[in-house]
Amino acid sequence: MSVIKPPRLRPGARIGVISPAGPVEESELQAGLENLTLAGFEIRLASHVYARKEYLAGGDEGRLADLHAMFRDRQIDAIFCTRGGYGTLRLLQKVDYPMIRKNPKILMGYSDITALLLAVHKKTGLVTFHGPTVRDLASGGAEDLRRLLQPLQKNHPLRLTLGERSALIPGRAQGPLIGGNLTMLCHLLGTPFFPSLTGRILFLEDRGEPLYRIDRMITHLRLSGRVEGIAGIALGRFEECGEDTALHELFRERFLDLQVPVATGLPVGHGESNSILPLGLSAELDTERMTLTIASVTNEKKG
Repeated sequence: MSVIKPPRLRPGARIGVISPAGPVEESELQAGLENLTLAGFEIRLASHVYARKEYLAGGDEGRLADLHAMFRDRQIDAIFCTRGGYGTLRLLQKVDYPMIRKNPKILMGYSDITALLLAVHKKTGLVTFHGPTVRDLASGGAEDLRRLLQPLQKNHPLRLTLGERSALIPGRAQGPLIGGNLTMLCHLLGTPFFPSLTGRILFLEDRGEPLYRIDRMITHLRLSGRVEGIAGIALGRFEECGEDTALHELFRERFLDLQVPVATGLPVGHGESNSILPLGLSAELDTERMTLTIASVTNEKKG
């Protein structure tokens, strides 16, 4: 399926806000919404954005209706998710993918939202965006937010600098970028929503998983056979997952036989910095320069 770049985020764009996963309180979003407004964007909240049904942001029907409504509404330029948590897996079989392909626009989130980002990209070809949720936008101010959102607003290459001395396996790789939360990626194995990894640069992040669980998930990926033929691997933050030294040794051990470059230090995931990455666009991983470079990520014109 051909890749579709969404229109770029222009000054004064209208951003639709949805809660496709866990519930969120109004107070948790206030600062993030204010920062988006101060940065020059209009905000439209989905009908069920503050709904709650135990650990979900309301029933599946309401969360799915909000997703569809935001894609159908031609006045909405981008869709940001309020938070992760759990819930997007429950929606995937009922998403109207043909409708989304006809109405391409920016869709952004991370953590549990990884499942939705990967499914939409797999079924429609639309480039989706791994990046902060609205709840994360509370820190900093409007100027910090403008810098964060530049990949969505400027039609030029994006270059991220990786951490120093973070090349576990040196080399250079090129290929479409794919990935996100390791746990969610593993949950998609064996479903029609798992993306092809052949020839791609895979990036991973996670939070709150002890070392043996990280090992188990990586081993699960390896046993599935879906990692064979991958071009390279870039590792983001693994917050509260144990000591970095042990994590890095685990990744090196489990991926060494693939004979592809593996680097840590990608500034994405749960933590203070969560850079925006486009799923599905060509990228270059270079462990000599310690960079991940991506071509321009959006279309110049709407439609």
